[in-house]
Amino acid sequence: MLAVTIRAHGGPEQILLDDVPRPEAPGPRDVVVALKASALNHLDLFVLGGLPGVPPAFPHVLGADGAGVIEAVGAKVETVRPGDRVVINPGLFCGACAYCLAGEHSLCTTYRLLGEHAWGTFAEAIRLPAANVAAIPASVSWPAAAAFPLTFLTAWRMVVTRAAVRAGETVLIWGIGGGVALAALQIAKLRGATVVVTSSSAEKLARARALGADVALDHAAADVAREVRELTGKRGAEVVIDTVGEATWDRSLRALARGGRLVTCGATTGPSVGLDVRRLFWHQFTVMGSTMGNAEEFRQVVALLAQGRLHPVVDAVLPVREARAAFERLAAGRQFGKLVLDIAA
Repeated sequence: MLAVTIRAHGGPEQILLDDVPRPEAPGPRDVVVALKASALNHLDLFVLGGLPGVPPAFPHVLGADGAGVIEAVGAKVETVRPGDRVVINPGLFCGACAYCLAGEHSLCTTYRLLGEHAWGTFAEAIRLPAANVAAIPASVSWPAAAAFPLTFLTAWRMVVTRAAVRAGETVLIWGIGGGVALAALQIAKLRGATVVVTSSSAEKLARARALGADVALDHAAADVAREVRELTGKRGAEVVIDTVGEATWDRSLRALARGGRLVTCGATTGPSVGLDVRRLFWHQFTVMGSTMGNAEEFRQVVALLAQGRLHPVVDAVLPVREARAAFERLAAGRQFGKLVLDIAA
C-alpha cells in the first residue's frame, strides 16, 4: 500500500512515497481503518528531525491524525463495525496499568503516539485498537475529521481538565495559527472566557478575530505581558496557554495574574526555560504540563465535533503525493490551521 515514510532523519527532503505492507487482519480487539484523510502536526516535524529517546526504525510511516472507514474488526469488537466512518485517537495505551485503570490514559506507563512510536496515519490503511476510534456522522467532512483529534484533544485537556477555565476569566494564547492554539481559542470561548491571542502575522490575527478572539496582539511589536495587564486593569491573565517554550516562557509568567495558571504542552522554540522560584511562590502561580488526553476526554470532544460546536480550521487539503510540499509549508510556519493529506486521492 502507498504510505508517506522516512528512511533517515532530516528535513522535508527525506519525505518519501513508499510501498509498505498492508496491515494484517485485526486481532480480537483491533480494527483496520481504510484512511480517507490524514493531517500534519508539529510532531511530524519533530519525528522527521529525530527525537531524543525515540530510536530510529526505518522505514517509518509518519502521521498521528487521521479519519476513515472501518475495513475489518476483530472478533471481540462491538463498538464499531465495517463501513462505519471513524476518527482516530492517536494515543496508544495499555489499558491495564494503574494510570489506565484510573482513567488517566495519557499517563500510561507505556503511552505511545501514532507516527512517533508506531507506524502512523499517512498510509492507505492502519491497524489499531478499537478503543482508539470513535464513530462520526456523515455531516463531518473527511478533512475536518482528520484535522481534529490531536490538537482538540490536547487543547481540551489543557483548557478544561488542567486549567479548569471558567466564565469571565482572561486566557492568553500564544502563536495563534497553530492547531492547538486555534483549538484552545474555540474551547476557551465555549467556556465563556475572554481570549487574547498573539501572532507576528497581521493576517493570522485578523482571522483569529473572525473566529472569536477578543483581543489580538502582535507579539513581535507589542509587550504582550504589559498589554495583557492593561487590558485586565493590571490584574493579568488567569490562564496562559503556552505551546512555544523558550521564546515566550518569561513573558507568559509576567502576563499571569496572582494565583494564575500556566499550562504548557509544547516547546516549538526550545525545551529549556528559566524560573525565579520566588515569583512562583509569592504570586502563587500554578505551572502545569499537559499531554494529549484520556478516553473520556476524547469522547467529549468528538461529541462536540459531531454536534458542530467545534470546528477544525483547515489551511489546505493536498493530495498525498504532495506530502513533501505540505511539510515544507508547515516547517515555514505559513499555515493557519491544519494541513490535510487526501489519502483517497
